[in-house]
Amino acid sequence: MPQIEKSPPQPPRTPHHTEPPPAPRPPSGPGPRTKETGRAAFRRDLSASAVVFLLAVPLSLGIALATGAPLQAGLVAAVVGGLVAGLLGGAPLQVSGAATGLLVVTADLVQRYGWRATCAITALAGLAQLALGALRVARATLAVSPAIVHGMLAGIGVTIALGQLHVVLGGSPDSSAIANATALPGQLAHPHTAALLIGAVTVAVLVGWGRLPGRAGRWARLLPAPLAAVLAATAVSAGTAVARVELPSWRLPELPALPDTSLPALAAAVLTVTLVASMESLLSAVAVDRLAAERPDGPTGRARLNRELAGQGTANVVSGLLGGLPISGGAMRGSANVRAGAATRRATVLHGVWVLLCAGLLAGVLELIPLAALAALVMAVGVRMVSFAHIRHVQRHREFPVYAATLGGVVLFGVLQGVGTGIAVAVFLALRRLTHTRITVTEEADGHRVRVSGQLTFLAVPRLTRALAQVPAHTDVVVELCGSFMDHAAYEALQSWSTAHQAHGGWVTLGGRSGRPIAEPASAHSCRPWTPWRNHHCTRPAPDRAADPESSGSQLLGGVSAFQRHTAPLVREELARLAREGQRPTQLFLTCADSRLVTSMITSSGPGDLFTVRNVGNLMPPPGSDASCDSVGAAIEYAVEVLRVGSITVCGHSGCGAMAALLGSAGAEEAEPSPLTRWLRHGRPSLARMQRIGRLGRGEVALSGRPVNDDQERLALVNIMQQLDHLRAHACVARRVAEGALTLHGMYFHVGEAQAYVLDEANGRFCAVRGEPAPVTG
Repeated sequence: MPQIEKSPPQPPRTPHHTEPPPAPRPPSGPGPRTKETGRAAFRRDLSASAVVFLLAVPLSLGIALATGAPLQAGLVAAVVGGLVAGLLGGAPLQVSGAATGLLVVTADLVQRYGWRATCAITALAGLAQLALGALRVARATLAVSPAIVHGMLAGIGVTIALGQLHVVLGGSPDSSAIANATALPGQLAHPHTAALLIGAVTVAVLVGWGRLPGRAGRWARLLPAPLAAVLAATAVSAGTAVARVELPSWRLPELPALPDTSLPALAAAVLTVTLVASMESLLSAVAVDRLAAERPDGPTGRARLNRELAGQGTANVVSGLLGGLPISGGAMRGSANVRAGAATRRATVLHGVWVLLCAGLLAGVLELIPLAALAALVMAVGVRMVSFAHIRHVQRHREFPVYAATLGGVVLFGVLQGVGTGIAVAVFLALRRLTHTRITVTEEADGHRVRVSGQLTFLAVPRLTRALAQVPAHTDVVVELCGSFMDHAAYEALQSWSTAHQAHGGWVTLGGRSGRPIAEPASAHSCRPWTPWRNHHCTRPAPDRAADPESSGSQLLGGVSAFQRHTAPLVREELARLAREGQRPTQLFLTCADSRLVTSMITSSGPGDLFTVRNVGNLMPPPGSDASCDSVGAAIEYAVEVLRVGSITVCGHSGCGAMAALLGSAGAEEAEPSPLTRWLRHGRPSLARMQRIGRLGRGEVALSGRPVNDDQERLALVNIMQQLDHLRAHACVARRVAEGALTLHGMYFHVGEAQAYVLDEANGRFCAVRGEPAPVTG
């Protein structure tokens, strides 16, 4: 089920999780089913390992080139990351290798201390990670603000992109981002034509590979874009005199040597490598774990982060001793592993085996690769580390100053200094929000209003008492509190002033945003995600007017009046924010126009969460089917191309009148079809599909936990699957899905049971969504 982004003023909602279908019982005989399952998992692991191997080889070589390390160091890191971290780590589907986030740090270490000293620092950082894993502090590291993490990665990405752009232009990078930016105009004025052409071809293939249309595009996407880009650049560079990969003959690595520097400098270098490698690995493990959990056949257990940290530490110790680059888990490799269908950690280990065989048997082939292609590949990776989605996210949560400070600190001073700058700004903003309180007193027609914006703590009590002293005696006063926190000192100050004001003949109302009376802060709350109602007695007309046609209008106006009275004060501030910033939904919800299907209720969503399209039968006409049906296609295009939603859900329901009409009209044809009949023609492919698979479904459609009730329910389920196929036929949807930026979901809601089911497209089964039990509060 797609996750719905919650708006701040919304009441707490109970999250829902999809239960996987129950595992089949093993047969009483020898167990061929278990053997077949093991073989299927091995086939998926084998296929996924090949995909990740094809991605890891060019990426590892490019990172080694960008750091100034020996090129074989990148391959050593990929092998060790696959074999050691893959076997010992706590995130089975995470793929480790040469660390993108450590590229800038490693390049600085190589230039400052030399390669052997860098290997020693890598091994020491691995020992530090082992110690942190033993102390079980992995979860604590995730408490760092996401704005700091994303700002750190973005700063590293900017530094990488600036440095590698010089290599693409035929020059060599400097030691700092500022120096690279300063030298860039001169480098642009005198580029190396062949290197620039090779870099341009690499970037063009990287950007366009996932957007190839039609069947050719589907076949092409079986090959990872980085490998396709390197192959294309190698082909273009044939016969040109450009620098290429040079792999020395394999020999025993030289032992690491401690750098000739002070102990504090050594400790700072080890701390930097430990911090960045650990943060990148743990965040990647959580992301890969979340991505795998969305897959019906994915592993059910969560990533064991302390074990993952210890596995990464062991891998870094081994990589440092063998002359490899620092290692961390990578979201790019891990997500490719999950999307390729990996079932166990065997895929990660096999990818390391393939890299080892490639380095030993295909060294001559690797030496055909031009260095400009690898530099362009790493430059593109650096650009992608500056994510505009992350920028919008931190801006929405008012943490952009933390993000910007971290990014600027990393670019100007270094990774560790940039993270420290971000932490300092985050602490300053937290203290400012806690202490910054705005108090205004305004005179209105019926009295005075005192509005308090921000947190009301003891630090604001002097200003509060000065503001309250401006209110004349014998007046009506409304004190409106817009913050989310009030301590005991502020509560006592308000209560004592209120008592004194009323004793002098005044009238006081103390309330929050909704105008409800406030009380002393309590330890628990009793709000619910959906307020129970029965027959809408508060808005329905009297029984003697129920048959009056005008009563429906009065019922509607009664509901609007109830909204203005009870709900509008709760959502006014959030709606004002949405009015200023515009809508930014992350989900598109395509469902039926049936009045019993309340989308906000079954998805626990609020204003700004869903972009909803409703029509009779939740139909999605395929492109070019009928010019009169452009409304739905236009909504899809707007949501995908303009709003950039991340998921689309097609939701059908039980007792659907459109499905009943389709079943009743099978074989019938009207001489002059009505608009409804013409619209329902878009559901005929669903009817034909159901007739093709038959009553038993032939394994194509089923409900978990119970049989399908009747043909109407079966058609509703088949229709969801058919409309998802129609969605994929739209070019904008197909392109975003191929890029990995858009996911499609099917959902079925049984109205009578108030039960939602989510489609597992791998086996055609709709799995029931179960609610977690509410937490017990003491």
